[in-house]
Amino acid sequence: MVASFPVKANGSKTLKGPDRVATLLLTMGKPAANRILKHFSEDEIRLVTKSAAQLGPVSPSQIETLVEEFASNFTNGADIVGGVAHIEKLLAGVLSPEQIADILGDVAGTANRSIWERISTVSESAIASYLLKEHPQTAALILTKVKPSCAAKVLAQLPQPLRNNLMRRMLSMKPIVDETMKNIEKTLHEDFMTNFSKNAGSDTHAKIADIINKMEREHMEDVLNSLSTVRPKSAEILRGLLFTFDDIVKLTPRDRTSLFDQVPPDRVVLALKGTNEEFRKVVLAALSSRVRRMIEHELSSKEPSPHRDIAEARRSITDLALDMAGRGEIVINSESDDESFV
Repeated sequence: MVASFPVKANGSKTLKGPDRVATLLLTMGKPAANRILKHFSEDEIRLVTKSAAQLGPVSPSQIETLVEEFASNFTNGADIVGGVAHIEKLLAGVLSPEQIADILGDVAGTANRSIWERISTVSESAIASYLLKEHPQTAALILTKVKPSCAAKVLAQLPQPLRNNLMRRMLSMKPIVDETMKNIEKTLHEDFMTNFSKNAGSDTHAKIADIINKMEREHMEDVLNSLSTVRPKSAEILRGLLFTFDDIVKLTPRDRTSLFDQVPPDRVVLALKGTNEEFRKVVLAALSSRVRRMIEHELSSKEPSPHRDIAEARRSITDLALDMAGRGEIVINSESDDESFV
């Protein structure tokens, strides 16, 4: 490593860390510099390149001094002792104080932060279920520590009053003393991460159910029947997680109205083609009188539509229902005993 005290070019410009590295690399020539640059990260190469571009002329005497200082670090055989203090000195002049503080904070906090990184990989539904049982202030703290993308997905899973409450608490969050934070992290590790494998297993069923939900009806039944013979318990869990177009009749009238308020009439017309009269009555009852009359008129025309378009319309409606259920806007009662219609 280059010595930390400054070298001046042209008697005025001080060569700091990146400038010193750039000067040495330019002095070495292309073959030797290329071999060294292979060990640099992309950010380091960018930093040195910027310094080289802005370096300007460096006198031969300054280059000689720099090379001698560089060589003396190795010929003197100084002992090497690792530690945060030594790393801080090593980075001084190469990076800004803010960058050094950020890097050292990462090094010192790796063990503590690992819990937040691991939680950020768990499904948002599992995290939301956990937070519902916690005090709002604790839940708000957890959401400020996980990755922003994770926090956003978790908040979308929570009831609106709680979501708004947590956002207010997050905005007014005060710094937490180290001892308290360590206790929280320990509790999280014991209460939450010890059940990680269980959460991951549940999440697997949810992901598979989401895939099956998007299959054609005959393919869906074939997959579930096949699973029933080899993994009956998994097949039972998956059936409980599924929501098909036929299951729309199991929604409450209010939830059906909320759902179809967001579905364009032409998509409703396509989705209802090929359904029986009882099913149509249930769906049409969720529509306004004006939209209902328009859709009834379109359906009475008996104009055929491609099966692919019908299937796509039905799939888009079930996907919307699942999204709305995930946001807590409607409730999908997969255990309802109501009759479903073909």
